[in-house]
Amino acid sequence: MFIHNLNPIIINFGFLEIRWYSLAYIAGIFLGFYYAKYLIKKYWDKEKINFKNLDNFLIYLILGIIFGGRIGYVLFYNFNYYSHNPIEILFLWQGGMSFHGGAIGVFIASIIFAKKNKIKVLVLTDIIVCVASIGIFLGRIANFINGELYGKKTFSNYGVIFPKVDMEPRHPSQLYEAILEGLILFLLLNIILKYKKKIFNGELSCYFLIFYSLFRIISEMFREPDKQIGYIIFNVSLGTCLSLCFLVFGIIA
Repeated sequence: MFIHNLNPIIINFGFLEIRWYSLAYIAGIFLGFYYAKYLIKKYWDKEKINFKNLDNFLIYLILGIIFGGRIGYVLFYNFNYYSHNPIEILFLWQGGMSFHGGAIGVFIASIIFAKKNKIKVLVLTDIIVCVASIGIFLGRIANFINGELYGKKTFSNYGVIFPKVDMEPRHPSQLYEAILEGLILFLLLNIILKYKKKIFNGELSCYFLIFYSLFRIISEMFREPDKQIGYIIFNVSLGTCLSLCFLVFGIIA
């Protein structure tokens, strides 16, 4: 049985700390960005997307992820705390990002950028969802290294002990999410992109919402709910509720 003793800090210069969490976000954004360029050349060449404009989109993307993810976490998961400590909303290095908030932030940033540069919004979001799972995968690995978002108690041999929480073995739910929402979702969308003969604008975005939501709902069954919230109703977590909303939207759209 694995006892979690991983250090979330890669290098500490005293005045500056480099953390796995930050590195995961940076690596996810840039790896996804360059893979997106490859996909555009191969599958979206007829859209005549200007790569110079795409380079500018990186700024929109980063702002959408950071502002959306942080505001989403504050509003969805810990509003009571941050309403009394508003200055700490800016303390991004302490962690606290919401995927659902980040997704909304990226969508808003995509709309603004697409309209400004005369690109079809749904084409842009289709490209994004094909690479988004790279960042999700790395982010969940970083969550595991940080020892956060841990799972429920388990008696199985593959349980992990998180000493900062207790000495009970728990599901490594972060790794489940990395595999489901990261690796498998990435493969699914890219297989659909490669082999489906006719893909309509926005179709891949809908597939992403549906599959991500289903995988997240499965993962939430093994994940301990946030302490400050607990379960919303009938042992259903907030993450499950938000994912159900995304699932319904993906099906209807």
